[in-house]
Amino acid sequence: MNFKEEQKEKVEKIEAILREYLPEANGYQSVIMEAMEYSLMAGGKRLRPMLMMETYRLFGGETEVIYPFMAAMEMIHTYSLVHDDLPAMDNDEYRRGRKTTHIVYGEDMGILAGDALLNYAFETACKAFEQFPEESLRIGQAMRVLARKAGIYGMIGGQVVDVKESGHQIDEEVLDFIFRLKTGALIESAMMIGAILAGASKEDVKSMQKIAGKIGMAFQIQDDILDVTSTTEQLGKPVHSDEKNEKTTYVTLKGIEQAHKDVERMTEEAIDELKKFPAGDDFLEQLLKSLVYREK
Repeated sequence: MNFKEEQKEKVEKIEAILREYLPEANGYQSVIMEAMEYSLMAGGKRLRPMLMMETYRLFGGETEVIYPFMAAMEMIHTYSLVHDDLPAMDNDEYRRGRKTTHIVYGEDMGILAGDALLNYAFETACKAFEQFPEESLRIGQAMRVLARKAGIYGMIGGQVVDVKESGHQIDEEVLDFIFRLKTGALIESAMMIGAILAGASKEDVKSMQKIAGKIGMAFQIQDDILDVTSTTEQLGKPVHSDEKNEKTTYVTLKGIEQAHKDVERMTEEAIDELKKFPAGDDFLEQLLKSLVYREK
């Protein structure tokens, strides 16, 4: 089986896990469950839960304790996209090739759907305590990482600075801070949680954080490149969104040629670090490369 086929198979597995953990649409509030499902099941590469699963496997993890965390991770990622698309943020009408949640359900339900996904993510991750009580210590450690990397010291912190600094030029240090938190934090969280739940040492968890940090940075730089070079059809969301919102990007700061070089350098450094760990196959390495060298 080649990489693309294997990746497709893993995406299908992840989507089955997501469906398993989604709430049933019933009760007076059923519209919010429908909006959650619309947002969560809109497609996408499912890279964060896939990175979590592959890191878990890298360190010998074999049980289903990882499943609620994989679902929780994708719920957190999806909520951030739902809120990013809102009129007060990026004001985008398309995501993953179809209408954004607030366009379909209204701005009020768009806000609430994001809130619901974030809250339900932690409700979902907590199910691991019931299913695997003997793993409670590791689950608790994983919960802490999940919460911190999604919050003010992680993704939200990065988004705050990103929104605050829109509309004027910022320097490279601030841009790196935004990228490291806004994009890198959830990728770090995914790989760290995979390692923690598999029983990896503190040093190995730190190594995964370092690898993920470089990949997260390269991923966001590639996103900036695609915003300039791609088309709406290819990307599945509007292009030139950064320009419209007057955002400083890696491309505006360093130019497209240097941006390409930095993506390559950071990815190579991450792969070199990963090669220190014995792997049963090279799927994780290929996944990291595909994450960065993508066209959408």
